Amino acid sequence: MNAPLGFESRTLYIKQPERDQIADSSDVAGLVAKVLADVRANGDAAVARYSREFDKADLDQFEVSAADRAAAVDELDPQTRADTEFAIENVRRFAQAQLGTILPLEVEPLPGLHLGHRVIPIQRVGAYVPGGRFPLLSAPIMTIVPGKVAGCDEVVACLPPNAHRAMIAGCHLSGADRIFRIGGAQAIAAMAFGTETVPSVDKIMGPGNAFVNEAKRQVFGPVGIDQLAGPSEIFIVADSTGDPELIATDLLGQAEHDVRTRVGLITTDRSLAEATVREVARQLETLATAAVAGQSWRDYGEVVLCEDEAAMIAYSDHVAAEHLQVHTADPHAFSHKLRNYGSLFIGENASVVYSDKNVGTNHTLPTMGAGRYTGGLWVGSYVKIATHQWLDESAVAQVAPPAIRQSGSEGLEGHQKAAAIRFDRLRVPA
Repeated sequence: MNAPLGFESRTLYIKQPERDQIADSSDVAGLVAKVLADVRANGDAAVARYSREFDKADLDQFEVSAADRAAAVDELDPQTRADTEFAIENVRRFAQAQLGTILPLEVEPLPGLHLGHRVIPIQRVGAYVPGGRFPLLSAPIMTIVPGKVAGCDEVVACLPPNAHRAMIAGCHLSGADRIFRIGGAQAIAAMAFGTETVPSVDKIMGPGNAFVNEAKRQVFGPVGIDQLAGPSEIFIVADSTGDPELIATDLLGQAEHDVRTRVGLITTDRSLAEATVREVARQLETLATAAVAGQSWRDYGEVVLCEDEAAMIAYSDHVAAEHLQVHTADPHAFSHKLRNYGSLFIGENASVVYSDKNVGTNHTLPTMGAGRYTGGLWVGSYVKIATHQWLDESAVAQVAPPAIRQSGSEGLEGHQKAAAIRFDRLRVPA
């Protein structure tokens, strides 16, 4: 695997990835299409069948009752509940602050011409909450809390039936209006099309495995989605001031998510690059999750040595990492030179783990280069900016003549008449 086009003369792999994430993507489209069509046609019966087949779960009902929700909360260890509520409050505060920046608009660019927009919460959203190998207690917080802050009428959560009961508690504490024990592509289908028990939603949020991702891709159109998220990523840009122990720790902290996690160091300092490779190997000897993190590091880990700062910035912007940490002598100044990333972590104290868990920024972020054109999930994902306009007669007098002429030159007689009739009816001053 070569460095990205245009960087060959200015970059050198100290540690090269052995596999390519995109080439390794499973061909799941056919199976997902079958699941979606089946659920659309057969509703709950199809959902139940796939729950038995894929999740080995035979449920009498999909929806978690109010009593079971309360019981799941009561079962939480007190410290776990306190930590969960701490994270919820931080995410809520940040989402409220973000929502405060999204303002209605009314302007009068020409006399009598009034234009504007409204900020309208999406009526019903679906939050897919992944189960994973571990109970990811932060996952429901990130997809449910912003929807409640945005003012959505209803937030529907789906999580795999074998997910840890603490995840049900997390959905409840985060404010989910309804919770269903349905996972995988069948959950996306149920929320997209609706079944006898699951209501159809207007937009689906949240990450998942390859089947969930493909299902979101296939239902997009009539139903909105937040984004298509691939395996997780972390890259660190560092100069000679970088600390190899900190860098290795953060890389492995993300690598333990999944064997397909992409992790990397981009640096201008060869000694730091080589020391980081050694430090990763040292830490893997005692890391409890080394079976996963080690495979991720071996297959998708990379350490890139750059000729200068400009090459380091260019390579980072090409990667557009989901999580991008900045470990440089002046991280704040350096961060302003970067433009492509999901979320930016400025300085050595800003570890991805804090955002993953509780600081308040959302951890549902673009992957696989999507940071070049979009940011991550945020409260703005749960509202629509819908424009409006109204005109008095003075505005019609100004806009109608060019509209009539343009419609005529386009050969659109109906448009021309719609513009002209209003102009012709203007009251002529005495």
